[in-house]
Amino acid sequence: MTRVGASMIVPSWLRGIAAVLALVLSPALAAQEVPPRPTPLLVAADLRDGIDLSGPWHYSIDPFRSGLASFHGEAPDIGQQRWREVDVRAAMAKDSRVLYEFDLARSPLTTLPSSWLTEAPELRHYQGLMWYQRTFAAPAARHGRYFLRFGAANYATRVYLNGQEVGRHEGGFTPFAFDVTKRLRDGENQITVGVDSEASEATVPPPVTDWENYGGITRAVRLIGVPDTYVDDAWVRLTRDGRLAVDVHLDGEQAAKRPVRLIVAALGLDRAGVTDAHGDWHLAMTAPRALVRWSPEHPRLYDVAITTGDDRWHDRIGFRTIAVRGRDILLNGKPIFLRGISMHEEELGAEPTRAMTPAAARALLTEIKDGLHGNYVRLAHYPHSEVTLRLADEMGLLVWSEVPVYWRVAWSNPDTLARARTMLAENIGRDRNRAAVVIWSVANETPVTDARNAFLRTLVADVRRLDDTRLVSAALLVERSDNAGHPVMTLADPLADVLDVMAINTYNGWYTTDRLADLPASEWHVPADKPLVFSEFGADARAGFHDPANGQKFSEEFQADYYRATLTMADTLPTLRGMSPWILKDFRSPRRQNPEFQQGWNRKGLISETGERKAAFGVLADYYAARSAR
Repeated sequence: MTRVGASMIVPSWLRGIAAVLALVLSPALAAQEVPPRPTPLLVAADLRDGIDLSGPWHYSIDPFRSGLASFHGEAPDIGQQRWREVDVRAAMAKDSRVLYEFDLARSPLTTLPSSWLTEAPELRHYQGLMWYQRTFAAPAARHGRYFLRFGAANYATRVYLNGQEVGRHEGGFTPFAFDVTKRLRDGENQITVGVDSEASEATVPPPVTDWENYGGITRAVRLIGVPDTYVDDAWVRLTRDGRLAVDVHLDGEQAAKRPVRLIVAALGLDRAGVTDAHGDWHLAMTAPRALVRWSPEHPRLYDVAITTGDDRWHDRIGFRTIAVRGRDILLNGKPIFLRGISMHEEELGAEPTRAMTPAAARALLTEIKDGLHGNYVRLAHYPHSEVTLRLADEMGLLVWSEVPVYWRVAWSNPDTLARARTMLAENIGRDRNRAAVVIWSVANETPVTDARNAFLRTLVADVRRLDDTRLVSAALLVERSDNAGHPVMTLADPLADVLDVMAINTYNGWYTTDRLADLPASEWHVPADKPLVFSEFGADARAGFHDPANGQKFSEEFQADYYRATLTMADTLPTLRGMSPWILKDFRSPRRQNPEFQQGWNRKGLISETGERKAAFGVLADYYAARSAR
């Protein structure tokens, strides 16, 4: 049935979210508090004025983490404290009794944002702690508050300004910011960042993945100035029943009982209000008659502004509704078939470094929108760059957004759950204003256990608390059996009961011995009253390798035939409402080491790492073109 919820007020970030634990978790986990958000939200911070700190930074590896602890775990010696403000050469010349085993100011240079994996051959597989450092000039005339804002750094980050720690963050794909107002000084300032990419059994994602987990500062770093009281969070959207709703949160000593104003000039909309004692303001109203709803065919965006005192927050926002009714997915009240593809955050080229520029993102999304006739992209398996999400809004591509709860997560570890919940909240907080995002996914290919079920049900409950306007899903596994030589696929995952959209990863004919000719006759046992999407299916092919006579695996012919057979099978499923085959582009994966066909790449892309289209690209493009014409 269609889920219709009342407009949701979230007066402060994650207020009361811990109560969900008591409803869905064991007592041991329920006792754990949700980790406090370590940073301000600064929603739409990428559109605020600021100083871009992209460009040259010094870097230095620290494989034994000597800059964090000495031999027996005590504080590091002066000679290992990378964040200190010191001219090492001058200090050693002045006093030879002190041994400095670093000199960041004279260490090699790299250009950020990027991953260190592509900086030098010896760093190609380095996982551990890296130190970055640079100087910058603070604005001469400073008023209000200043934040250092990171788009993302993978994975655990410590930030120091002028020799003092200003904050820490864990998670490789969501933004964070630290208030440095009192730490800035006139003239030159030194920023030092320690980024540790090593995963553990308690991290999200865990150590074993099927993608390259690029370590480093992979998204922009900016110094952002705001007034003393400013708009920290604003969520502007259509509710499920088509009303216009706005939630605003101000941060600052004068946030309470403060005038605020919403302006959408193109709609002639100008509404004023006053915040409550917590600095929150909520507005719900009938949507203006002139409002044009966002869709893939007409991705209309509006300039939206919220003002308070000297602060003017702005964003470009589209308005649309997304819901389910029985087995249908409804966009703006009308059934839609999701013609998509999955995509990793990895730019085209032989040496991608996860530096997703607007040009790099546009190149990939254009292959989907124009090349494949797509209207949908699954951004796997973690939150992608704001650059990509804004382009999806602009170009008209629906988005599945996912957190890296992947494979063998430590389901019974309360700290791991806390990390996952924080990542999910940061992802939703950043992207709730993107019309393109229609599905929040809480996991991918996770084995069914009681602990896993409780963990994921908590995340689903968090999504519904934080955003009642979108759909919730997870990429699930199915049980396979055989009936007279034909595959029988059964979705028996108990998580399905709390999801809006059923999503299945299926690789029959690639990871199984099924003949491709048998796939169209596969039997599928899935819920009959909910929409189903194929979140993944695919087969590897090395671009340029052909075997037309035998159709050998890894040939373009096998991949094309696999797509033909799987798409024919897909047409037999009456509840199927979309798909995102695996995957748009070949991507780095250290676990894939066939020396002839893989060489450290997952070759399931429909285009090669350099953009060469394989035969299966045309198969899917033709299928989607026919679908879009129906």
